[in-house]
Amino acid sequence: MDATRRAVCLGLAWLITGCAMRTGTVVEGNLQPRHFRFVTVIEQTEPGPGGWREACVHVPLRRDTGEIFKCTLGVGLPIHAKGSEPIPVELAQRISANCANLAAQTVFSSTTPVTALGLACEEFRTTFGIALEGAILGSRVRQQCHPATLSLKSKARKP
Repeated sequence: MDATRRAVCLGLAWLITGCAMRTGTVVEGNLQPRHFRFVTVIEQTEPGPGGWREACVHVPLRRDTGEIFKCTLGVGLPIHAKGSEPIPVELAQRISANCANLAAQTVFSSTTPVTALGLACEEFRTTFGIALEGAILGSRVRQQCHPATLSLKSKARKP
């Protein structure tokens, strides 16, 4: 098992029951592979590396004070990354969810009641991007979603 998978597994073990932080910032549950609805935006037309998929996920960050911030994740990754086999959609979804949950645990475990949710979102997005790039070469996580993506709007639950 490589280091990335080991780190993701450890992070997921921590997240199994969801994350309610002592800091007053709540992350409800965790992201599932089904939340990453990838759409092919560039078809892979030749053998070898190529093609591109995008997904859009909206993650509600909520404080126990009622403050809510919608953190948008524009997730893009190659269909066939250099140095690997083609990546089936199901695998891309699972890797994306694992990396996002690891990033959430890393970032949100250190937030405080005075941490601006927008800044926490940006740090989450950046950390998620680093984890995803480590798992799938050439992937990226942006603030904006590709117009062709089907967005999943997670609903914030009341405490």
